[in-house]
Amino acid sequence: MSQPQLNKKAPNFKLPATGDQTLSLADFKGKNLVIYFYPKDNTPGCTTEGQDFRDHYKQFQKHNTDILGVSRDSVRTHENFRKKHEFPFDLLSDADEEMCKAFDVIKLKKLYGREYMGIERSTFLIDSQGKLKQEWRKVKVKGHVEEVLETVKAL
Repeated sequence: MSQPQLNKKAPNFKLPATGDQTLSLADFKGKNLVIYFYPKDNTPGCTTEGQDFRDHYKQFQKHNTDILGVSRDSVRTHENFRKKHEFPFDLLSDADEEMCKAFDVIKLKKLYGREYMGIERSTFLIDSQGKLKQEWRKVKVKGHVEEVLETVKAL
């Protein structure tokens, strides 16, 4: 699977999302878009990352930027996660890993000596023209959202 390339058109997607909707890249035409991939709803790192994006959401909005979170969890699980933490942005359900594969975030992971394929925490910034402007892979949660926001401000 080839990785998306900087300054090239971002991979298209069309997935079920919170709010009983289906969202695609075209829905964000004319806006910048931050897409962050995370392993699982209601886990400590994923919750903290979502809360950080929530807490900075208004600043992203000031810079014509929307945010989407993506994991393999169901829309129902996403709805509960979103409501519990008051996320003002939508979460996409990629149960078939189509979008995860298009962005090349499914990686071999290890936990307690067990190997499995899972989502590598990654974030992508797509500009208002639909081009991939920046990517962050193997993301560490602490300080990440602030770094993404600074990059958005520089667009």
